[in-house]
Amino acid sequence: MPEVLQAGGWGLLAGSALVLGALAGYLIRVPRRVVAGVMAFGSGVLISAVAYDLIEDAHDRGGLAPTAAGAAAGALIYTGANVLLARQGARHRKRSGGQQAAERQEGSGTAIALGALLDGVPESIVIGASLLTGGAVSAVTVIAVFISNVPEGLSSASGMRRSGRGPRYVFGLWTGIAVLSGLAAVLGYTVLGDASGSVMAAITALAAGAMLTMIADTMIPEAFEDAHLLSGLITVAGFLTAFSLT
Repeated sequence: MPEVLQAGGWGLLAGSALVLGALAGYLIRVPRRVVAGVMAFGSGVLISAVAYDLIEDAHDRGGLAPTAAGAAAGALIYTGANVLLARQGARHRKRSGGQQAAERQEGSGTAIALGALLDGVPESIVIGASLLTGGAVSAVTVIAVFISNVPEGLSSASGMRRSGRGPRYVFGLWTGIAVLSGLAAVLGYTVLGDASGSVMAAITALAAGAMLTMIADTMIPEAFEDAHLLSGLITVAGFLTAFSLT
């Protein structure tokens, strides 16, 4: 199979976890403490992937300067976009409670969709780009993104159901994001094929910075609100699980 199709397939596989999580969150009344625990576990998984797969790979490719610059740029870009989306009604897009109900303003649906895209695209680009090194995808990144996408879809779909959004909106959103994740992985493979080591390092670190900011801004607060003192322990369990895969 051509590697470009492999890139799209791996990105789609990782993105499909959003749909699986959304199915569970919308169709099953999962207790909020369970949702919080799953979010905490997913946070730990992603933190490990960022530290021991993405940032380490970026540093090996280009050294400290492009890695640090890329990570800082990713954090700034994510924060700036997140602030704009929050003003349009997507502040609580990952929340599992009734917080989303207060954001049923005009345009909030589009903002939530763009927010979900903002959360998912950087990691998918990295999945596609990982095929450029030796022709094999980074299994650690795919597994980490897949595991972390399940609680993201679960938590957000639970909140959407409580806010009154219908199944067509919820499943249409997450299916669309899953498909776009596959396309983003193809983009990462094709566009970055001729990039230098420093450019690849900066882009990989940019995605890592955006992912780490997303974890701190949305996933960990959601986990702590209901899991409280157990959230740290569960996060470490997720971290060690992903670390063992490296």
